[in-house]
Amino acid sequence: MKKQLFYLGASMLFMACNTEKKAESSEAIENEPLEVKQDNTLTEEEKAAGWMLLFDGENVDGWRAYNGDTFPDGWTIEEESLKGLGLGGDIGGDIVFGAMEFSEFELEFDWKIGEGGNSGVFYHVVEGEQYKAPYYTAPEYQVIDQLGFPQKLELWQSIGADYAMYDPDFEGAVKPAGEWNSSKIIFSEKGASYWLNGKKTVEFIPYSEDWNKRKNSGKWDDYPDYAISKTGLIGLQDHGSSVWFKNIKIKNL
Repeated sequence: MKKQLFYLGASMLFMACNTEKKAESSEAIENEPLEVKQDNTLTEEEKAAGWMLLFDGENVDGWRAYNGDTFPDGWTIEEESLKGLGLGGDIGGDIVFGAMEFSEFELEFDWKIGEGGNSGVFYHVVEGEQYKAPYYTAPEYQVIDQLGFPQKLELWQSIGADYAMYDPDFEGAVKPAGEWNSSKIIFSEKGASYWLNGKKTVEFIPYSEDWNKRKNSGKWDDYPDYAISKTGLIGLQDHGSSVWFKNIKIKNL
């Protein structure tokens, strides 16, 4: 009986020590500071996967005015983000990353918009004297103050839309003006999709029968060169309101 009590006591002591060590280990993990990724940087894993930054938070290398040679006065760097000052309009004010063109790609970016603001992100941008703005040729991911825009927005004009092509499903993903959003564009000829704060807003097959039907009707009747190019520049729109972009990164597919 004494021997049994001895073994029982030893067992209970071992379990208590083991539980205490687990608690200490768990507490150490909880107290260990989480590594926070800095804005406008890439991890080693992202670099290995082929991602590249289009903006490092410090300078505007590679960026210039659409159809221009220099970086325009309507944009600046503010708190490590590219800020459009709202000096542009329907024509003028937009910028492009002129260092290289992209065809099939995955593009991620964070953005916020001023109250009542309107902007967008272009791809496959083509330049030329005959084109007054990127939207003459380039598809657009719609960036807008969905909750506070002063006029009624049709679905084709709404946040996360493939502008005037595919209506978005943004339910549950919209944030108020002034808050940061995370967006993504995946574009390949096999299939394309737009994302807003983790939600897929649109998906479509570029150059399909359905895509061509949409392209050849409605708004784009007046823009015969819209989306004719399968490659081009990335562009940011200043449409007359303050807008901020950061963490702009891209990889070829």
